[in-house]
Amino acid sequence: MSANEPVRIEFADPEAMRALCGGQSENLKILARKLSVSVGQRGNALILTGPKASTDFASRVVNELYQLIVRGYRLYPEDIDQAVKALKSNSDVDLASIFLDAVFVSNRRRSISPKGVAQKRYVEAIRRHDIVFGIGPAGTGKTYLAMAMAASALAEKRVKRLILTRPAVEAGEKLGFLPGDLAEKINPYLRPLYDALHDMMDAEKVAALMEKGVIEVAPLAFMRGRTLNDAFIILDEAQNTTPEQMKMFLTRLGFGSKAVVTGDITQVDLPGGQLSGLVAVREILRDVDGLCFCQFSQADVIRHPLVQEIVHAYELWDAAKKTASQADAEAAGSGPDAHSAAAAQ
Repeated sequence: MSANEPVRIEFADPEAMRALCGGQSENLKILARKLSVSVGQRGNALILTGPKASTDFASRVVNELYQLIVRGYRLYPEDIDQAVKALKSNSDVDLASIFLDAVFVSNRRRSISPKGVAQKRYVEAIRRHDIVFGIGPAGTGKTYLAMAMAASALAEKRVKRLILTRPAVEAGEKLGFLPGDLAEKINPYLRPLYDALHDMMDAEKVAALMEKGVIEVAPLAFMRGRTLNDAFIILDEAQNTTPEQMKMFLTRLGFGSKAVVTGDITQVDLPGGQLSGLVAVREILRDVDGLCFCQFSQADVIRHPLVQEIVHAYELWDAAKKTASQADAEAAGSGPDAHSAAAAQ
């Protein structure tokens, strides 16, 4: 076979084939861009053209994605990027073991599952350990997957309560005095938790469970003095806790409970340069058995394909500005004044 000889892949299931291609062949365009190959469609076959190493890898990606669809998985465009990342990072990875690990089925009938190796390890850690720390940048699914695991535990009656909390710290903006009673004042800080919760359960069901006290969304300060038994507790934005607050939270854990702590140590909003409790806890508890630290990186960020393009465009723009600034600085340094200064020396 020559270096760029086309590779033909036949598919037996026309419906699965259409799902693989996506509306207006959107998925094929993403595959071509991510895999550096040309992807064409002829009937129930895909034609891959490019260097042999690229078409070999593309063939594996395409076949594994097709098998996911045949087994009932609904493929989204953003899944393709994660599948490529997973297979590139570890050739032994089986996509089915990641994407078909249904954590929870949301109120929209969408199955929530890991989207990459890091998320799969995170989910497994939550299953095995009573305390798990998910640390990494925004967009890696730390809070969302923890929420799905909590909703699943509640639905299956493995816990009796779901408690969601975060510190009430302003993220770089001074909001001033907020109107209303205490609940109305703290709700803006807790809104992201409500959003994730409503993405998984009907709003009416959430309201009913909150009224019964089965689901509780509260600022971290409300956790002091409590012992939480038979509960699934999520502490979000934990980088904005102090070491004392982190200790207070972790010692609330009671029998039959599980806690997940999430945060991004690069986005600390504590005033006065205070030490983050999430930074300190990694050092303090590093030798303690029974808990797990899961680290996410920028490579684990999951974005809508259009957002990826926007981020890439901004990166190019920033790089061009930096290059232009350097060129201006060099030109200024070699101008007439610079020559005069050199002559004077």
